[in-house]
Amino acid sequence: MPWLEALGWIGAVLAVYSVLQNRLLWFRVAHVVACLVLVLYSASLHIWPIVLLTGALAVVDLWFVVRLLRERHDSQAFTVLEVGPLDEYLRHILRIHSVDIEQFQPGFVWDGAAPGHSAYLVLRDEETVGVVLVRDAGEGVAQVELDYVTPRYRDFAPGEFVYRRSGLFRSRGFHTVVTPPGMVEPYYDRLGFERRGESYVIPVR
Repeated sequence: MPWLEALGWIGAVLAVYSVLQNRLLWFRVAHVVACLVLVLYSASLHIWPIVLLTGALAVVDLWFVVRLLRERHDSQAFTVLEVGPLDEYLRHILRIHSVDIEQFQPGFVWDGAAPGHSAYLVLRDEETVGVVLVRDAGEGVAQVELDYVTPRYRDFAPGEFVYRRSGLFRSRGFHTVVTPPGMVEPYYDRLGFERRGESYVIPVR
């Protein structure tokens, strides 16, 4: 197979691969690479309309990649909304994502009716992208029962915006936040949490 034909096939495969991605950031990155490969392929064959199309798509994708990376830790891009532990919309989110939640936090069960429980939704624009559920473990310790991110935003850590807003915890008398043990692919070391056994711990500042 000539190298030029191989280049075209690589670009086509990458384009299909990119649109199959659930993660928003990874989709944009993979699509940029696919478009750039197709630009080279089309330019080599002097197919200028395709060069223009794929080049324009690459520029758009790059703009979104830069924007997403800038907003990754920008508290202005995400909104933390406290809801009741038995809120019907919260129950709906937990229900539709139950299989995915079980994959990342095996054995999770939420007893919102028990005292000392609180719930937070993390939103980006009008989309719910994360859920953090907390239980009062006593002696000023907030035990995180669930820290879940929807698949589209798995390259982000929207739960960090709940932990950043220390007033959410301090107003309830908490001085320490402890993450759930046995969590798959935890990200807390990037947020300044200290690992203790199977959990991570951070003081409320």
